[in-house]
Amino acid sequence: MDLLKEKIVAEGKVLSDTVLKVDAFLNHQIDPVFMQEIGKEFANRFRDKNITKILTLESSGIAPATMAGLELDVPVIFARKRQSLTLTNNLLTADVYSFTKQTTSKISVSHDFIQADDRVLVIDDFLANGQAALGLMDIAEQAEATVAGIGIVIEKGFQEGGQALRDKGVKVESLAIIDSLENKQVVFKEEVRQQ
Repeated sequence: MDLLKEKIVAEGKVLSDTVLKVDAFLNHQIDPVFMQEIGKEFANRFRDKNITKILTLESSGIAPATMAGLELDVPVIFARKRQSLTLTNNLLTADVYSFTKQTTSKISVSHDFIQADDRVLVIDDFLANGQAALGLMDIAEQAEATVAGIGIVIEKGFQEGGQALRDKGVKVESLAIIDSLENKQVVFKEEVRQQ
């Protein structure tokens, strides 16, 4: 997706060989018009998968997931990272380690919103080590739902998460894959498509 690559180069900040900051349009400030294009792209890539629910993780996955949900006309569920007074019963949970924050969170979703007959599309902002996507897949599998695919806005192709997910046989579509962040330069990899 050329528009995304242009945004990353123009507005992203390489903080280290492993960290890219894109808070100008994805992780803090949201560009709604651009995010609508992201949603359309995910919808186009997964339209043939008969998606019934989109599952993401709070908070940075919510914007792209919501726009994809709008395009696919399906509900969006976000896993919570913190316990809530209102989210206490019938929970599906998984532990997720955050590379960026160096912490483990217990994420949770109410089983009321994911059922065995659902075909779930997992969407997230970044894919590095794959822990968030694996945690979301675990939650869907606990509900006995089918994970029909995974949509990632930005994949760090130099880390093992993408390969680990693809090795599980799930369709992974990353809108931009970064091959390297060395020397504070963003180098993109050609898109990996799995049919």
